[in-house]
Amino acid sequence: MPHGDSKREIEEGNRKVENDQDLARAKIQEYLDKEQNVPLNIAVTGETGSGKSTFVNAIRGIDNKDEKAARTGCVETTMEVTPYLHPNYPNVTFWDLPGIGTNNYPAATYLKKVGFEKFDFFIIISADRFKENDVKLAKEIQKMKKKFYFVRSKIDDNIRNEKRSQREFNEERTLTQIRNNCIQGLQDQGLQSPQVFLVSSFDLKLYDFPLLKDAFLLAMPNISVDMIKEKKKAFQAKVKYWAMLSAAVAGVPVPGVSVAVDTTLLFGVVTTYVLGFGLDIPSLKRMANYSGVPYEELKKVIKSTLIAVKVTPELVMRLLAQFSSLALLLAAEEGSRFIPLLGIPAAVGLSFTFTYRSLNMILDMLADDAEKVFTRVHLKTTG
Repeated sequence: MPHGDSKREIEEGNRKVENDQDLARAKIQEYLDKEQNVPLNIAVTGETGSGKSTFVNAIRGIDNKDEKAARTGCVETTMEVTPYLHPNYPNVTFWDLPGIGTNNYPAATYLKKVGFEKFDFFIIISADRFKENDVKLAKEIQKMKKKFYFVRSKIDDNIRNEKRSQREFNEERTLTQIRNNCIQGLQDQGLQSPQVFLVSSFDLKLYDFPLLKDAFLLAMPNISVDMIKEKKKAFQAKVKYWAMLSAAVAGVPVPGVSVAVDTTLLFGVVTTYVLGFGLDIPSLKRMANYSGVPYEELKKVIKSTLIAVKVTPELVMRLLAQFSSLALLLAAEEGSRFIPLLGIPAAVGLSFTFTYRSLNMILDMLADDAEKVFTRVHLKTTG
């Protein structure tokens, strides 16, 4: 065969490998984008003065004085439907709705004026007992077959008032009485099994705020060690899925494709871990501002090299390469491709194992650091 033909075939072969890699990368990115970009529109509604705007700020981990905060005050501040993006998750939007029953938004036309049908999930807030308008909203949401929670806000005010007025104050008993009163009032107005959460938007560790996570767990700030553990569980539930996806790509009989795709996949998933635990630079700086713990001091309690830096595919792979067991798995996967007949099945199994172990290892590291950061901040705010 002429030398020129051999060179041409090699070049064509290289182009084919590159095209296969690009196609595989694009497919993985499509999966990642689908996971990360599903929009979630959460409506926060209720009567004027119930603390809707303060709640919107709290659930996003934003201080009321922050330039990105929803306006709060003792008079009506939300005059129109206003969206607020979560700082880490642009696909998660909290909508601060005007108070129902005002001159501008009377109850009879409220649903149409605020565009109720466009929201996926609803938080109905009241600073007192839930009233007729709150129940009407809940019944309309039920008709749309969407989820909602009742949130009884400003519980810290109630607890302080009860402490002053009761000779033998018992906080747990008082909370139970408030919750039962809310539930009974809603049932009396025709709602079956209403879910009521008692919260203070100024101290997220207290009362029922940690329980408000089912619909938007990963979008919430780290308000307790239990919350961090729940986030870790949510992430762990999908590790096997990502490992199976990696294994499927490993079945492509082209050297280099699996490694290229694994790099893209691991980078995308690990980035969601960093954001979910609030360990990216903007989140850590916000935490420093709110807690009074200097940013540099927060960085000192962190061990992982993926935190407080710009995460890149190369950084993720460099970290994994430091662990000999993972490096050997990756090398074995590529080497197995040259074994006749059994090579590709072996590569599939090795790819699954490599991705599964890598994600679990990184998840353990990041969750551990998230707990360290939370503990450091908690010591400052409670000390």
